Amino acid sequence: MTERGTGDGPTPPPRSEEELLQRAQQLAGLPLAALAARTGLPLPRDMRRAKGHAGTLLELALGADAASRPLPDFSGLGIELKSIPVNALGAPTESTYLCVAPLRGAGGQRFEQSIVWRKLRRILWVPIESDATLPLAERRIGWPLLWSPDEEQARILREDWEELMELLATGSFAQLDARVGVYLQIRPKAANARSLAPSFDAAGLPAATLPRGFYLRTRLTRRILGVDART
Repeated sequence: MTERGTGDGPTPPPRSEEELLQRAQQLAGLPLAALAARTGLPLPRDMRRAKGHAGTLLELALGADAASRPLPDFSGLGIELKSIPVNALGAPTESTYLCVAPLRGAGGQRFEQSIVWRKLRRILWVPIESDATLPLAERRIGWPLLWSPDEEQARILREDWEELMELLATGSFAQLDARVGVYLQIRPKAANARSLAPSFDAAGLPAATLPRGFYLRTRLTRRILGVDART
């Protein structure tokens, strides 16, 4: 377990979008060791526990207040925070987790009322160096970007969501693999293959399957970060 240190601790929630962006810009260029010292949350010694740690440090430093609630991280501003690992050329190295996918009760929802859209409407992206040769402590924070999907991106995301939700609602888990969706995909999100969650099968009968989550493909995050697809 990671122990809490003696840093400045979490900051209060930002009062405006401008204040949030300014805070994030002031972190650009800092190594994660400096951010850990500032927040009082030490970096894990075991790299297997490092995934997601940078995001936790940023939440503390920037004043995120949603905690585990199904809300954007800065609930008063309606802004989600996403740290995104990038390579030396600034290209994202993995898909970006958004939220848990419902395995039951997926029918009858509208995209505009979904947790997915609440998370997507406004995102503060913060790149983090992810070169495996760099120790976690030396990985630096990049320049932040506030983003909202444009009309075309929102249309594609809605169509992806509707297709994926139909598969969830009908219990068509055999068809629900990572290849479905242009920008949005559903993938298993579990510690191991034994971590099953209650669901329904295609006949509507109780069943169990792997927990799943909504993810953004690098096809979209490359465009958001302005990175050429060839990098």
